[in-house]
Amino acid sequence: MAGNTITKPSDLSCAPSRAARELGLKRGEFDLAVHLGRIRTVPDEGGGGGRRVARAEIDRLRAVDGFPETLLESVRTVGTTDGAALMEVTAARFTRLARLGLVVPVKFYLNRYRAVVWLYLAEELRQFAADKNHTALLNGRTPERLRDQLRAGLDLRPRNWRGRHLGFLLRQADDPWERAGALAALLDFVQVAEVVQDPYERAHLNRFRPDPPAHGAPGSPAAHLAERIMTAEDPDEISWLRADLTQVLDEARSHRPAPRQTVEAAAPWLTVETAGPPSSVETAGPSSSAEQAGPLPSAESAGPLPSPGGHPPEPAPEPERSRGMLGWLRRRKV
Repeated sequence: MAGNTITKPSDLSCAPSRAARELGLKRGEFDLAVHLGRIRTVPDEGGGGGRRVARAEIDRLRAVDGFPETLLESVRTVGTTDGAALMEVTAARFTRLARLGLVVPVKFYLNRYRAVVWLYLAEELRQFAADKNHTALLNGRTPERLRDQLRAGLDLRPRNWRGRHLGFLLRQADDPWERAGALAALLDFVQVAEVVQDPYERAHLNRFRPDPPAHGAPGSPAAHLAERIMTAEDPDEISWLRADLTQVLDEARSHRPAPRQTVEAAAPWLTVETAGPPSSVETAGPSSSAEQAGPLPSAESAGPLPSPGGHPPEPAPEPERSRGMLGWLRRRKV
């Protein structure tokens, strides 16, 4: 019967890879469309922890006039050479405009020489070139004030990219802790530690701290360069990120305080067990639950392991007092 039909969550949404295919996008184009807010995603209710695309959202995009060309054009990116040709300026002028922050990169990649290649939305470059207020910047002499900034080494491309990336991370955040993690992702760990001085809160916050875009193997020079681009370095940028992080953390604490482990929960092998009178045995070895958690750092520091029967281990012989202790343990077993 139709009234008894059960609708599965997978019938109402689909994974990003399938959504990209149905929308005629490559995976990189799909991810960029999500970053820009052109494609709305929802949390994965199946417990996967990722994001999915609702069927209604796919239907909405497919119903737009000119689909799929309009969607493809809205996420088309160009580099410096193609961007300059699109705006009908020289590559050198285009680079100056980008360094001044007048055109904003939307993504970047590292070429085989590990040089940063910035990419821009073609749609935004056309809009910039069509604005009559920008005619002097495109055709005239660059104002002296701006040239002084360029000579001083001004380059706002990394900062402007971070601003766009932060906007994407905040749009994907579902609660204050995730928003705090997004802000913390743009600060180095020293800055975060100064703002979040409680170690339990800092550990909880790190769970929601997104990784930088993947470039190269973890720990490689390319990955380190991507991390540097991801990290704020201008004093004023750091200042407002810290201020926002402080404010969002207050909201996160009110929403859900960070969990605090007890000593026993954090390190169950620290629990003291006595095998007899307090004066005869000081501490026992690690509990069986600690054994299951993973190997101990070293046999020397760990002490004796428990016996298979669960009885307290026999401590190693010690000068003078070991004979009395071993005798007491033997009598106890009998």
